[in-house]
Amino acid sequence: MTISLNGEGVDARGAQTIEELVERYQLSRQTILIEHNGHALHRQEWPQHSLAEGDCIEFIRVVAGG
Repeated sequence: MTISLNGEGVDARGAQTIEELVERYQLSRQTILIEHNGHALHRQEWPQHSLAEGDCIEFIRVVAGG
């Protein structure tokens, strides 16, 4: 399945949910925020949000600075 990830068309790597997508890309759950089709998701929602062909996903990394 092809999705838009941070503005680029990519293969979902067999992921069926947002949670699985995070695992496939080996991302730290504590350092990212996710938008699914323009809606921000809470971490506890990731396992329930299914992916579909053409979905738009944004991974937003959280960084701290001074």
